[in-house]
Amino acid sequence: MEIYQINAFTKNGQGGNPAGVVLGTKTLDRNAMLEITRKLGYSETAFVFDSSLADYKVRFFTTVEEIDLCGHATIATFNLLRDLDYIQSGLITQETRAGILEIVIKDDYVLMQQNKPIFSEKLTHDEIQNAFENTLPGSKLNKPIQIVSTGIREIFLPMNDIQALNELQPNYEIMTSLSEKYEVAGLHAFTENTSENCDAICRNFAPRYGIKEEAATGTANGALACYLNKYSEDPKQNYKFEQGYMLERPSEIMVKLKLKENQVQNVYVGGSAVQIDS
Repeated sequence: MEIYQINAFTKNGQGGNPAGVVLGTKTLDRNAMLEITRKLGYSETAFVFDSSLADYKVRFFTTVEEIDLCGHATIATFNLLRDLDYIQSGLITQETRAGILEIVIKDDYVLMQQNKPIFSEKLTHDEIQNAFENTLPGSKLNKPIQIVSTGIREIFLPMNDIQALNELQPNYEIMTSLSEKYEVAGLHAFTENTSENCDAICRNFAPRYGIKEEAATGTANGALACYLNKYSEDPKQNYKFEQGYMLERPSEIMVKLKLKENQVQNVYVGGSAVQIDS
């Protein structure tokens, strides 16, 4: 068994979201994978297996339970496999609990396919307000608070500006209850009003799975690109998001959408990764 620690979605080689990646997993059962994840202490760890359906099978664990898919752990996994010369640039597939998904391997970054977007329930401002200790400003944006999924359901909360985003004070107990009620991983808050060279700056909260705040969230940002494509006056196909500033781990996530007759047909989320010095 080989255990690696990787920062995924790094920005200029810095920051990013740490994940564990475990190879040589043939003898590991669920309890052993949970124990390894808890010892590493990262929000998610990926365990790589052989697959009869795809090039690799990858299972993802938080410190609490197994989840269907994890964006940053996927990016960590396949950047690592390329750097170890297990795979080369090109197209491969991974088997996950969210389905069989394509992985595009580039020389210095990786793109992972996600599912087509599913737009679900819309929530009220008052209901979301209960999940925060501070008073949320009423949104001036003509965009809804809505659950969207490209593999993992998340609540998307548009914020007016970076100050409002930074001032968010989650009530983790209530947010966990809200997440359980709507069967979502958590809440992804964002603002498009940014001076950075990106489409939005984000914060992601997933206390239901033991993650108070995450530095980079691939699955949520894939769904965010679909959300912005649907609700923006000037929809795009290529997006760049930044996350992790409040954790002092600035991260960069790129999303590419493939459209047909203005409908999203494919979602690819990508970024770079570097091994953490042990």
